[in-house]
Amino acid sequence: MTLQFIMIVPVLLGAMGAAALLVWWERRLLGFFQDRLGPNRVGPFGSLQIVADVVKLFTKHDWVPPFSDRVVFTLAPTAAAAGMLMGFAVVPFGPGLFIIDLNIGLLFFLAMTSLAVYSVLLGGLASNSKYSLLGGLRSAAQMVTYEVFMGLSLMGVVMLSGSFNLSDIVRAQEHMWFFLPQLPGLVIFLLAGIAETHRLPFDLPEAEHELTAGFHTEYSGMKFGLIMVGEYLSMTLTSAMMVTLFFGGWLGWSFLPPIIWFTLKTAAVICFFILLRASIPRPRYDQLMSLGWKILLPLTLLNLLVTGALLLLRGHSA
Repeated sequence: MTLQFIMIVPVLLGAMGAAALLVWWERRLLGFFQDRLGPNRVGPFGSLQIVADVVKLFTKHDWVPPFSDRVVFTLAPTAAAAGMLMGFAVVPFGPGLFIIDLNIGLLFFLAMTSLAVYSVLLGGLASNSKYSLLGGLRSAAQMVTYEVFMGLSLMGVVMLSGSFNLSDIVRAQEHMWFFLPQLPGLVIFLLAGIAETHRLPFDLPEAEHELTAGFHTEYSGMKFGLIMVGEYLSMTLTSAMMVTLFFGGWLGWSFLPPIIWFTLKTAAVICFFILLRASIPRPRYDQLMSLGWKILLPLTLLNLLVTGALLLLRGHSA
């Protein structure tokens, strides 16, 4: 119990530090992918760009629109960041390295990611702006839709491991990582994760070319900064869960500590998220919703059916 309380501080600082670092790393990596420089003026390789952005956000006028619902408008940005930080509580970074080891850890993760929809929807509604309202409604439809497939895509992993406990799921992958038998589940979880985190190409709730900035059009200063922190926390948490559920978590060769393996795998998945942003254009909103209900839902149910049938056959043959 004492170790679990001690873990709160490094997990909190590590998650917030990773979100801040990703602001710079994403720009550098996008510059590399797109054959341009990226940030290179402030500090070595533009590494102090993070500090410059934070100073800019702190010194900007923190404006609250007079036509908005002031209380909800102010509290909405905290919901996304708080929900994502709570999600890190059940992530096993190594053997015994977690804040809490819940028997329903996977369900807790899904519950915390679901809270992010309140941030976006309430922010859009409280802004009392047409662009923000449309962005919030888009986000609500998109996130609720893809939450269905995110949860269902992980049921194959639960069936193979026989547990909702994330540490048990990692240990069940000692002989074979689940991305091999659950490749359809991995692809569906990846697409749902992109939609849940509002990352390109599924950033339709923001849609700068249509809705100015979508649900956060009226936000500025540190409120806007908190929304961006929540987005990067969401991307980091989704990457960490993808590693935990499909790529063996902390498992790896013994010449590196387990937490290093976990960190390297998570960083690789984050880089893949950034690569998608650099290479794939944004679809239309109707295409995004059609992809979910007409393609991903049948594939998810088919994956569950095939996984269950194979497990039954293996049980009968044993």
